[in-house]
Amino acid sequence: MRSTAVPAILFACLALASCSSASGPETLSAGATPKPSKEITASVTPPPASVPQATGPAAETDDAIPQASLAWEAPAPAPRAFSAMTPSAVSQPGMPVPSERPVEFAMAAAPAIEPPTRGRSRVYGYGFRDAKPINFGRISPRKLAVHGVDVSRWQGDIDWETLRTRGANFAFIKATDGGDHLDPMFKTNWRRAKEAGIKRGAYHFFYWCRTAGEQADWFIRNVPRDPDALPPVIDVEWNGESSCKVKLSRARVLEKMQVFMEKIERHYGKRPIIYTAPDFYADNLEGAFQNYHFWLRAVAEHPSKVYPNRKWLFWQYSGSGLSHGVEGRIDLNVFRGSEEEWHRWVAGL
Repeated sequence: MRSTAVPAILFACLALASCSSASGPETLSAGATPKPSKEITASVTPPPASVPQATGPAAETDDAIPQASLAWEAPAPAPRAFSAMTPSAVSQPGMPVPSERPVEFAMAAAPAIEPPTRGRSRVYGYGFRDAKPINFGRISPRKLAVHGVDVSRWQGDIDWETLRTRGANFAFIKATDGGDHLDPMFKTNWRRAKEAGIKRGAYHFFYWCRTAGEQADWFIRNVPRDPDALPPVIDVEWNGESSCKVKLSRARVLEKMQVFMEKIERHYGKRPIIYTAPDFYADNLEGAFQNYHFWLRAVAEHPSKVYPNRKWLFWQYSGSGLSHGVEGRIDLNVFRGSEEEWHRWVAGL
């Protein structure tokens, strides 16, 4: 080989090397358009047992930050800036050891911050009916003081003022799911619930075939930062009707939840609440996230029987509620404490 050909060969090799570098983990960059998903509804129906387990290196990668300690009874607002944390900071047994790569801050423009209101709101007593009432005995939810509802597009056009007087002292309102779906009634319900004097919070239905960072960005893009709002909610369930048929391992589920919740907490300054159902809890959440508030679905038995040793803040005790102000059925919920404890908890948000 002649020496005059060596520079040309070296130049060609360098050019090929620069074009073949591997790309890093998937992230949502500024202005990026999310890939469409078909996730539009929630269901507690578990997927078939034969669905594959995504556990190996091919599993989708999310950046993760371990959770910080926070007392159960008195959650404090999250700091506006988060420092990097090491794997040794993970406090939950059985939690996956996440990487030390920082989670990217949300790039999408968020709605404007809403002004706060002052004073305690009146608590209305239980005035609902139930199409399929359950006898919970001495531990009936009706013996608790502060009841509420959760709603989505399926409740249609709600008369929020009437619904409040029937006992809806709080409402969790469906906002988003996946990385591209916004409940078409969210903006209307969000505004009208506040106008009626109802304490309300927004919830996101988690889609397991999408990165947690993308989903957090989508939620932030669509849900205003309102200092009067209840903490945001992550709704985690198995959805048998979903287009996403992969059933993740417990470790991946916890890691993805952690990424989403850390990013949401940074933005809103409030630690998210975890909503779940019995089958998903048994598969993934038993013993995990002890420093988070839980909202538990238990429509046949008390949560203490369905979720042993799990403290809860909200209990969804019926999916067949009936009330003036809304057509059809509505989910009924209750706060764990007394009326005075409710006011103290809300004041501390």
